[in-house]
Amino acid sequence: MAWLETVTASFRARHESADTDDVARALDSLEATRARLAIVFPRTAADVTVVFHRSAPLLDLAHPLVLVERRLTAPAARRYVVGSTVGAQTIHVLAPRALRARASAVPGSREMLERAPDVLYARLVVGLNNRRLPPRATPARLLARLRWAWLVEGTARYFAGQVEHARPAIARRLREGGQPAFPPKLRDAALLGPTLIDLLARDEGPEAAMRLACYLDPAGPGHALREAFSGRSLVHTEGAWRSHLARIASA
Repeated sequence: MAWLETVTASFRARHESADTDDVARALDSLEATRARLAIVFPRTAADVTVVFHRSAPLLDLAHPLVLVERRLTAPAARRYVVGSTVGAQTIHVLAPRALRARASAVPGSREMLERAPDVLYARLVVGLNNRRLPPRATPARLLARLRWAWLVEGTARYFAGQVEHARPAIARRLREGGQPAFPPKLRDAALLGPTLIDLLARDEGPEAAMRLACYLDPAGPGHALREAFSGRSLVHTEGAWRSHLARIASA
């Protein structure tokens, strides 16, 4: 099947001809996400190439780290690990029809997957605004990315609009996986990280979430969270977050 290129103001998509209409809608969503992020973040990425793959095996073959990331993620969230960023200007993600086919029957699954390109773009923006994180990967930056995965994934997925659709997946994670760590560990970063950023945005505003994402506190996540929540104790914030998780799961 022939590959085509579709260009918008900020994005250049490579895709199969059968996906033209779906890709056009995905690019419209990406442009809207870029405009929304530009209100909050100092910098956003432009001239970004998005490569849409027709199946998960082809994506995993082209980018084996996606498969590694999926296996390191809690089972409740694995179906939502569907792409990767390469450098500061390239996104690889499943094509829209493959994303739809991957969705489960529970409410919100399809909506979360439809926002996958927006999540990956938001991840690029976080890296662009934080000098200690990728896009240009080095060993030190990769270690930081793993330590702060809850922040990177949480910020990207919060600003891409996934939290409101994640209730069934969060409820499953809380049933199956035991009590999560605070802040969430790597396996819970994609699903529970966004709920912590959502709590911060509710309590302190979206700008507080942006500031937290743009600077990795040398004193560590605990100190960063105390500062982000206006100096309140970690015990208080952890309790508020667990209550927030319970509310989301039971909504």
